[in-house]
Amino acid sequence: MKTKLDYEKLSDDILGLVGGAENLKKVSHCFTRLRLDPVDPSKIDEAALKKVEGVKGLVVNNGQYQVIIGNDVEGLFPVFLKKSGKTD
Repeated sequence: MKTKLDYEKLSDDILGLVGGAENLKKVSHCFTRLRLDPVDPSKIDEAALKKVEGVKGLVVNNGQYQVIIGNDVEGLFPVFLKKSGKTD
């Protein structure tokens, strides 16, 4: 049986490892990925981000950080948006 992700904790963990909400220009998502456009990519702890429970991987494409969450990204996204203070 699959355990439900704690979206609050996962959002806090991701935000902390990407340098906080102030380091994000834009937040969006697709079917399986949380897409983050950072202000300063050097503030992102990629190695730690990949180890967060609930994160299945990380892809960096043209400066955009795509945090692979899987199907749970639909539930995570509104919580992450609220915590980051961003809009999609």
